[in-house]
Amino acid sequence: MIKLKKYAAIDIGSNAMRLLIVNIVEQEGKEAQFNKSSLVRVPIRLGQDAFTVGEISEENIERMCDAMQAFNLLMKVHKVQDYKAFATSAMREAYNGKEVVELIKEKAAINIEIIDGKKEAAIIASTDLHHLLKTDQTYLFVDVGGGSTEFTLFSNGKMVNSRSFKAGTVRLLNNMVCDVVWDEIEKWIKANTADYEEVTLIGSGGNINKLFKMSGKTQEKPLSYIYINSQYAFLNSLTYDQRISELGLNPDRADVIIPAVRIYLNAMKWSGARQIYVPKIGLSDGIVKAMYYNKI
Repeated sequence: MIKLKKYAAIDIGSNAMRLLIVNIVEQEGKEAQFNKSSLVRVPIRLGQDAFTVGEISEENIERMCDAMQAFNLLMKVHKVQDYKAFATSAMREAYNGKEVVELIKEKAAINIEIIDGKKEAAIIASTDLHHLLKTDQTYLFVDVGGGSTEFTLFSNGKMVNSRSFKAGTVRLLNNMVCDVVWDEIEKWIKANTADYEEVTLIGSGGNINKLFKMSGKTQEKPLSYIYINSQYAFLNSLTYDQRISELGLNPDRADVIIPAVRIYLNAMKWSGARQIYVPKIGLSDGIVKAMYYNKI
C-alpha cells in the first residue's frame, strides 16, 4: 500500500526566493521517497537592500508580497498538506525584517520564520548527506548563499563542527566582506581540518550547482580543484553580458557566480581538498526532510 504526502518549503534567501513542492511516497518496509513536484525561483535580491541600506525597500516588499501570494495559490492547487517558510541572512539583518514578516502574514497568509546561520546549516545538513558521506572519510560541507556561507565539518559520518560567516555572494559583489572576515574563515578552516589527512569538499548553493551542470559530469562524479580554478579564470575573462548571452546564465546568476566560485576555491585551498562533490541539495530540500522527520 502506497501513501502519498505533499509538503512544501519556502526559502527566502538574499539573492532569490524559492518554493519547492515535494511528493513524499511512503511504502511499508521501505524508506520514504522524496520526489520534486515543482520548483519556482523568483529573483528578488533582498540582500542588495539589507546589506547596503539596512532595510527591505518598498518596491521589494511589494514584490515579496506578490510572490508569497503566488506561492500560496500554487500550494493550494498542488494540494500541499504542510509547509514551512524560512528567511535567512538578508531578512535577519534588515531592521524592518519583522515588519515584513507581519505584512506577508496579513497579505499572503504565509507564516515566515527568520532563522540564524546555525539553524540554516543544521537544516541543510539534515538532507540526504548521509548517503554521500563515507564513514571513513572527512568532508567540509560548504553552502554559499547571498548573505552568508555555512561551513560544516563531517568526519566518520558525524558532524564535528559548524560555523556561519557573513561572506555571501551579494555582500562580496558590494565589497562588503573585509579582509578580517576572510582571515577568520581561513583560520577556522585550517584549525578544523588540521588533524585530518585528507579532506573532500561538498558544495551546496545555486552557483556551484550551475557550475556543475556546465561541466556535464554525472551527479556522483566530483569536480577537481584544477577544473574549478580554470572555470573561475574563464568566467572572469567574460563580461557580464557575455556570461548571459554565451553561457546562458540568468541575469541574477551571471554576477554572483564569480564571488561564489571564489569562496569554494578558497575553502578547497585552505582545507587542502582536491575535489568537490555537488549533490542536488539546498535549504528547501532540507526543510522538507526536516519537516517530514519532525526535526523542525
